[in-house]
Amino acid sequence: MKRRAKSIVTAKAEIGIMGGSGLYHMPGLERVREVRVATPFGKPSDAFMLGTLEGRRVAFLARHGRGHVLLPSEVNYRANIYGMKKLGVERIISVTAVGSLREDMRPLDVVLPTQFFDRTTARPSTFFGGGIVAHISFADPICPALMEVLAQACAACRVNCHRGGTYVCMEGPAFSTKAESGTYRAWGMDVIGMTNLQEAKLAREAEICYSSLAMVTDYDCWHPDHDAVTVAQIIDYLNRNVANAQRIIRAALASLSSDRGCKCGSALAHAILTDRKKMSPRARKKLGLLVGKYLK
Repeated sequence: MKRRAKSIVTAKAEIGIMGGSGLYHMPGLERVREVRVATPFGKPSDAFMLGTLEGRRVAFLARHGRGHVLLPSEVNYRANIYGMKKLGVERIISVTAVGSLREDMRPLDVVLPTQFFDRTTARPSTFFGGGIVAHISFADPICPALMEVLAQACAACRVNCHRGGTYVCMEGPAFSTKAESGTYRAWGMDVIGMTNLQEAKLAREAEICYSSLAMVTDYDCWHPDHDAVTVAQIIDYLNRNVANAQRIIRAALASLSSDRGCKCGSALAHAILTDRKKMSPRARKKLGLLVGKYLK
């Protein structure tokens, strides 16, 4: 009998994992259940898979849906992050495929970017508006404490890891032209992908720690000695990287402190500009999960 996902959220999780559906089959994952989460921003990409891993309650979500049915531009990033928040998630590890814009960042390497450069054009990337205005600080978009845990986990797993770098987020779905790829290199970008900028920005608005675990699959199309990126190449390297991603995540969860040790949990403390008296009941209800503690 096919297992049906429950629609009422009673389970909770402390750590969210965004990535491909291959991560749902993590060795050691116990007490697994599917949960569908309703949000004021529509439906998340898929049901959340909740379970216990290394003694921690985790929530997995396939950002493109199981079977990879959503384009990067079609992913409902707001619903995905809001759903994580509703489940109680305080930290998100984002497993993602990227193209390398540097010679030394090779396929099968891991990159832990610390900056983003936005080249997207058609995606909502804020929860705010509609009566509540907020401007978060996004100078340092990655949680330094969570990134450090991932770096140590990579070292423990003996995976070649590059700490730092800039992730340029493109609209897609087509890959770069050679002119674009060369320009990004000239600008000092390090890796290129299509999803993490919106996730990081919304996670910050939701006061959730966020760090990318970027798995290099190709050299985009700039490298004279390597063919331009193809879907087949990405899938091949992603499949080879699944085991590494699983080992890194398990090592990170095993060493993650219960104390976040960062400022992500108070990102909205000085970000909300709207006069509390001018906030409509509708806006308060819609964003209550995010801003409620600041309206008391």
